[in-house]
This record gives sequence, structure tokens and C-alpha cells, in this order.
Amino acid sequence: MNSTDPAAEPMIGSQYQAGDIAWTLASTALVWLMIPGIGYFYSGMARSKNALSLIMLSCCSIAVVSFQWFLFGYSLAFSKTGGKFIGNFDNAFLRGVLDAPSVGSPKIPDVVFMIYQCMFACLTPALAIGAAAERGRILPTLVFIFLWTTFVYDFLACWTWSGNGWSYVMGGLDFAGGTPVHISSGGAALAYAIILGRRAGDQREFRPHSMSNVVIGTCFIWFGWFGFNGGSALSANLRAAMACVVTNLAASVGGLTWVLIDFRHERKLSVLGFCSGAHHLKYDDAFDVFAVHGVGGIIGNILTGIFAQSWVAALDGTTEIKGGWLDRNWIQVAYQLADSAAGLAWSFTVTFLILFIMNKIPGLALR
Repeated sequence: MNSTDPAAEPMIGSQYQAGDIAWTLASTALVWLMIPGIGYFYSGMARSKNALSLIMLSCCSIAVVSFQWFLFGYSLAFSKTGGKFIGNFDNAFLRGVLDAPSVGSPKIPDVVFMIYQCMFACLTPALAIGAAAERGRILPTLVFIFLWTTFVYDFLACWTWSGNGWSYVMGGLDFAGGTPVHISSGGAALAYAIILGRRAGDQREFRPHSMSNVVIGTCFIWFGWFGFNGGSALSANLRAAMACVVTNLAASVGGLTWVLIDFRHERKLSVLGFCSGAHHLKYDDAFDVFAVHGVGGIIGNILTGIFAQSWVAALDGTTEIKGGWLDRNWIQVAYQLADSAAGLAWSFTVTFLILFIMNKIPGLALR
């Protein structure tokens, strides 16, 4: 049939705007860059003998999770007929994942949403394994990444972002991963640090060996965060622009705040203070993953319940929310607390069980 025939069937994917697809794919690449950025950030804060392994583990997280995502991960998290807590295997091996409107947004096709969400799934365990730095074995860590993505991340992504998920249906607000990414990686890091125990040796030996790597990693993460947050609009629209503006401003103010806090305590400006924070608890979370991501994610979720506004969400032209306290939606903070508590409890408990069982299996000893 001639393509000029008015009766001809439309081409696959022709119902979507090329700009929306292009922005989401570009954001996918930006989030991908964050993952080796995490590796460089962690490697710079470690001793030199452990630096390369941390970069390698971050990159291996991309490979392991991408394979898991293809097998059944995407289906468990985002199958259209999934349950309140976990999806099903309808889209295992990416069956039926092509040009249908995606779960995340009708403005982009399934296959584009799938690969964008794959980067979130790859990034999250890369964050968590920083807690095991300088004392975790590589092969068991790769096994852990596969299992953790299946039994922790996929569950949290389902109930937070899937249209059938209990938190989504309840009315929880999570634009870019407060619970599935930050709280989950923080809870997992806490469990990992407890199971592995403290590093051997004098704590004064555990100084960053390369501040250059820390800064490079920070720059990659900052750069990638435009895709992480801006891309979460899943369309080239004003909401994406607002997310990019807020992302840059928040990173700038956060970095300056830590510099000033360090200056108050140490009487000198600190590069590491600009790039991260510090904790005072007795477990050995090597790079403060729980303090930065776990606590930060919980605070961010709660503040979302206060400051979220319906007009900001509506900047994409389609999203309708009741907003938070600024919009007089007083119940929203309760929703955010419920989502945060459930996410932290699930991540910590299931991670602890995975690691405890792995530690009992010959060949998979963690330390």
C-alpha cells in the first residue's frame, strides 16, 4: 500500500512528539553518567588500594541490573496489570514493550520509559554498596545487586510509581525517587554496614586518597541530576524546566551550606564538605550513604508533603495533584510519612535477610 494513501495505517510511534522522546532519551544518558560518577566519588573517598574496585562495581551495577531489568525487573515494577505491592511477568523479556503509551506517561512509548527507568534501577544499588567499601568481596556484591534489585527496588518502584501501587493509589507524591532510590539505598546501606561490621585498622587511616576523584564524581553526579530530576517529567515541558532550575539551585545551596558548616567546625573551607556530609553513629557506613540518602530522602519526602503545590505539577499540562500543606491538603504529610516508613522498613529488613542468608552460603561470604 502506498504511504500517501489516506487509508494507510499510521507508522509505529507516530502518535508521539519527537521532542518528548528525545528529552527522555537524553535524560537516560545523563542518569547513566551518574553511575560511574558515583564510582569516582566513592573511589576518591577510599584508600588507593580500593579505588579501582569501587569504580568497577559501579559500572558492573549497570550490567547486572540492565540484564535483570530485561529478564523480569521492568515487568515486576511496571507491568500494567500488576498488583498493589509487585507486578507480574506479563512483560518479562520485554514482551509487548514497544510503542504502547507507557505506565509513566502517555506522552512517551513503553520502550522509552523502560530504558529511562532502567537507569534509576542501575543507579540505586550502586549508591547502596558504598557502605561496604574496603571490606566487601566483589563476586558476592554482584550477586547481592541482582537479588536486591529484585526483592527490594522492584517492589518499591511498583508501589511508588506504578498506577496500581498502594502508595500511588493512596496519594503519595514521589517525583524522582525519594523512596525507591534514596530511602531504599540508605536503608540497604545501613543493613550492609551492620552485617559486615567495622573496617579493621586505625580510623585515621581511612582518609580520602584522591580529592580529584571526589570532585570529578561530584561533577558527573551534578550533571546527571538534570536528567534524573528534569527527565522525571517524561516530556519536554515547563515542568522539566522547573525541575532543572530547582536541581541546580538545590545542589549549589547544599554545597555551600556544607562548606560553611565545615568552616565553622574546622576553621577552613573543605572540598569534601562541598561534595558530601558526615555522621556520628557507631556503625561503619564507609561513605555516609544512610546519612546522606536515607535521612535526606526521608526529610525530602516529608517536606514534599508541606511544599508540593498543584500548580507546579500542572506545568506539564496533564498532571493533577492536591498538593501539600501550602495547598491546604493537610493529610499529605501523613501519606509521605507512611510511604517513607514502609520504604525504609522494607529496604532494611529485606536487605538484612538477603545478606544474612548469603553469608551462610559457601562461596558467597560477604567479607
